[in-house]
Amino acid sequence: MAPSQKSLGKGSPAPGPVPKDHIRLYSMRFCPFAQRTRLVLIAKGIKHEIINVNLKDKPDWFLEKNPLGLVPTLETPSGQVIYESPITCDYLDEVYPEKKLLPSDPFERAKQKMLLEHYSKVTPYFYKIPVTKAKGEDVSALEAELKEKFAQFNEILVNKKTKFFGGDSITMIDYMMWPWFERLEMMDLKHCLDGTPQLKKWTEHMLEDPAVKATMFSTDTYKVFYKSYMEGKPDYDFGL
Repeated sequence: MAPSQKSLGKGSPAPGPVPKDHIRLYSMRFCPFAQRTRLVLIAKGIKHEIINVNLKDKPDWFLEKNPLGLVPTLETPSGQVIYESPITCDYLDEVYPEKKLLPSDPFERAKQKMLLEHYSKVTPYFYKIPVTKAKGEDVSALEAELKEKFAQFNEILVNKKTKFFGGDSITMIDYMMWPWFERLEMMDLKHCLDGTPQLKKWTEHMLEDPAVKATMFSTDTYKVFYKSYMEGKPDYDFGL
């Protein structure tokens, strides 16, 4: 189910029970962390419904389900609640074993989780650089650091000699990394991929994936949302 409905804020009625044979995702349309979970739901063909949450004015009923007030959050028909993006994605891969995205070999699984931990040190740059630039400050040192990080991931692909980070087909780690690469152009950071030919090819392969196509927005749409976000008035429902 496409994440098309308007976001629910404080004072909105709590949604009813999760439909049988479905799982519910509490999301925000432009959140890269929630996109991870949407990618996995679609890639695995899991029946689901999406409820978008106004993260600036969160409903009380949502905070009761997840006291941290963060998306993505999953809810099952029996009322079980799971949150944090890697945890939600691992849960979906275990509970819905068709089309496994994590390797069956324990060491290969561990390698993906170690790579994800490495990547978690990269994502802050996608926020630091635009915020620093918006203040009129020099971002050349931060961009140089991001380029160095990208060079390391490029080297991983060179050494693996595979199209994707887990092999020649998309696996969990690719979906975990993708949302930020989708936003590179919007954040005016695409030039940081210069000198990383294998990583560039990886982004091209990812753009061919049906789940990626189903969850992505245009650069122009991202720019409008991001501008509203930076101004402190995020338009969560832009384009609806």
